[in-house]
This record gives sequence, C-alpha cells and structure tokens, in this order.
Amino acid sequence: MIRVRTAAAVLSAALLATACGGAKEDEAANPARSDAPLSATVTPTPQQTSSSEPSKAATAPAALKFTAKTLGGETFEGTSLAGRPVVFWFWAPWCPKCRSEAPAVKAAAKKYGDVAFVGVAGLDTEAAMKEFIQRTGTGTIVQLSDEKGMVWTKLGVSQQSTFVFMKPDGSAEKASGPLGSDELNGLVQKLIDG
Repeated sequence: MIRVRTAAAVLSAALLATACGGAKEDEAANPARSDAPLSATVTPTPQQTSSSEPSKAATAPAALKFTAKTLGGETFEGTSLAGRPVVFWFWAPWCPKCRSEAPAVKAAAKKYGDVAFVGVAGLDTEAAMKEFIQRTGTGTIVQLSDEKGMVWTKLGVSQQSTFVFMKPDGSAEKASGPLGSDELNGLVQKLIDG
C-alpha cells in the first residue's frame, strides 16, 4: 500500500512539473498568464474510438488536458487536439501587435489544413474579444475566451502576442510576436517537418 501511495505521489509531482513548465526570465517579469484559444463557429470534436482503442483524453499530452469556453459559448476540450500539430496564438483585444499579425494567422490556418490553429484571448472582456475577432476576420479558427488566464498558465505564456507550436507528442516551442507571414509559415513548416 505504501508503494502505491509513493508511486502515485511521484507520478503526480512529475505530471505537475510537466504541466507547469519553467518560466523564462521575461515571463517571470510579467505575471499575467493565459493561453486558452478562442473558438470560432466550428469546434473540433473528439474522434470516436472503439472499445479496444485508448481514448484521446487518455493518450493526450498533459498540456492538452484542459477545458475552456469558446467565444461562441461552447465547451472546448483541449484533448480534442490530440494527435495533431497545434499552433496556439495568445492575444489580447487591445494589442496592436496581435491585430497586425491576424491576417498572417488567418492565412496560415487556411494554408496548413492539417495543423490545428487555436486562438487564446485574454487580458480583457469577452465583448472586446468578440469585437477583435469580427474586426480581424479570424473567426474561422477556434477562438477561446480565457479571461481568467487558465490556458495561458497551463501553457506557460505570460505575454501577448505569443505563439506556442506544439507537436503531437506535447513538446512545444514558443515564439513572441509580432510574426509576419514568412516567419509564421516557416515556424509552422518546422512544426510539421518535426
């Protein structure tokens, strides 16, 4: 019984350390954290699995084990992204850098159909987030409302504009914006090429 408890405690500590990640110097200076994507009208749905296959939730990387709300008011399960490369775009409605890179994000999402693009809005009200989506025309990608910064914290993001490029195995790289089309496309291609 003691072995089971010890193993469970070690596993819990390892999962917590993996999910939280380490903060870079610039992230430590800015405590505002949030990285949940905003949702468009279409939300990815988990694929059905047979009883002999493990569920996506069970096999998803720890970083994708979150639940958020889309800007459309729907529940979004991060585990629905399991098995695909993902680009998380963390933005704030009042951010001029975020606004300037919106066309590049929209074009990249259209160009790379096998990559999931998820916008994660924070640091403002949901009304302002919806206005940003309408103004920038980025409602075709999943957009999450992360007013409390839960997703930003989960993915270790502390400032807008930040991109997290996540491989299917859960490993990820971050890039600070603004990113133009060429730079964003290069990073997405690197994610795909692995």
